[in-house]
Amino acid sequence: MIAKTPKPPYYAVIFSNLRTPLDEGYALIASQMSELAREQPGYLGQESARQELGITVSYWESLDAIKQWKSNSEHLIAQEFGQKKWYKAYTTRICKVERDYSFEAEL
Repeated sequence: MIAKTPKPPYYAVIFSNLRTPLDEGYALIASQMSELAREQPGYLGQESARQELGITVSYWESLDAIKQWKSNSEHLIAQEFGQKKWYKAYTTRICKVERDYSFEAEL
């Protein structure tokens, strides 16, 4: 599903990752983190594709909201599990969205 975001400006956090073969608990924690993020002040939405190369983009009102999510205690535990068990590598990019546009077919 494509996230519904407000008119820019807002922020995007792009989390790109390469997974290890270990899958134990990953889907559950990923789902829990998505739910937890939705509860955070400033959260606007998320889009995710998880294959060998996983990409999750979350949208936020402000840099402060992103900082608060980064330091959330449950999120910190999930980050530690990710580094120890699930990820071979990852990169996080934080971007300011200054313009966006959409298309939706009428079917």
